[in-house]
Amino acid sequence: MLNRRNFVVTGAAGALSLGFAPRLAFAKAATDKRFVFIIQRGAADGLGTLAPVGDPAFAAQRGALAEEFAQGIKLDSMFALHPNLKNVAQLYASKEALFFHAVASPYRDRSHFDAQNVLETGGTSAYQLKDGWLNRLLAVLPDEERKAIAVAATIPMAMRGKVEVTSYAPSVLPDASDDLLARVTTLYAEDPQLHALWQQATATRTLTSDLGANGGRNAAATGALAAKLLTAGNGARIAMIETGGWDTHAGQRGRLGNQLNGLDQMIASLKTGLGPLWSKTMVLVATEFGRTVKVNGTGGTDHGTASVAWLLGGAVKGGRVAADWPGLADAALYEARDLKPTTSLDTVIGSAVASHFAIDPQRAMPALFPDQKSAKVIDGLIRA
Repeated sequence: MLNRRNFVVTGAAGALSLGFAPRLAFAKAATDKRFVFIIQRGAADGLGTLAPVGDPAFAAQRGALAEEFAQGIKLDSMFALHPNLKNVAQLYASKEALFFHAVASPYRDRSHFDAQNVLETGGTSAYQLKDGWLNRLLAVLPDEERKAIAVAATIPMAMRGKVEVTSYAPSVLPDASDDLLARVTTLYAEDPQLHALWQQATATRTLTSDLGANGGRNAAATGALAAKLLTAGNGARIAMIETGGWDTHAGQRGRLGNQLNGLDQMIASLKTGLGPLWSKTMVLVATEFGRTVKVNGTGGTDHGTASVAWLLGGAVKGGRVAADWPGLADAALYEARDLKPTTSLDTVIGSAVASHFAIDPQRAMPALFPDQKSAKVIDGLIRA
């Protein structure tokens, strides 16, 4: 039998499974450091995020998409940030943002699902490994604090593995209609206890993986929520935030701009919410692969190879773009269509987390990326 009080619990879980699954996953480690992994699902366009405006081939290859950068934020003689990344630009100016361009995981085909699996597991091919590199990171951190929590319908692949990760709002219930939610809101309006619980559940539901929705306010709310959970005295130390909507096959100019605006607001609210802890925080932003260099017939770009990875936070030694730039001339492209990868994304990730958590790189790299045994560690990613 379903009564009002048990419905508010199950109903809230159902609501959380709608569009939210903001897809936050949290893990706790015995350290005062904070680490946040923001994954861009759908293959974010690195050339449309951090544009090589100093490359002589850029404007001709990108056409209308290059026009966006007439108002771009110049970082150096080669690169400019998308104009909607104003808060990130401030981090760069304060030397709290570091970008790696022309990076890619070992994956070289064009399936989102396979590429995300490789990115999250740390393998060299899809479905080769059964656990995620974030979970394996927990395994090399101190034993006593290996608790984890996922605020998501399911735990992301990167956090699955031997170290226990619980879920904040798991649900396999079907989606509820807006009409049903409105009726329940009315039903609980006169009950102070249930009304408060329901309001909390529906507020969480409004957070969405579509960063461009609602002018970026939902994305900012997700960042604030993540910060709240990371600052709690007994809270998480490691978080993962899933973002979607980066697959821009058509009408990319407006869509990507909205996405980047949402991500910019999410990062700003995360920093604000963390307060003094921002100085001990590293944020990694990465996507499964990049997009084609040339614009297609519908004003978008298709699945590509190399993209850009971001490191942000007060713990990051930023204010620079790291790139072994391959060039955008036709002869320089990978498979005559994509930005050629020149830096291993796995190496960037492994080097970043090893230095952030002061783990011996010779121990961290094989644990996180077991088939990257010869990868060289990148030094100088964190502040002394």
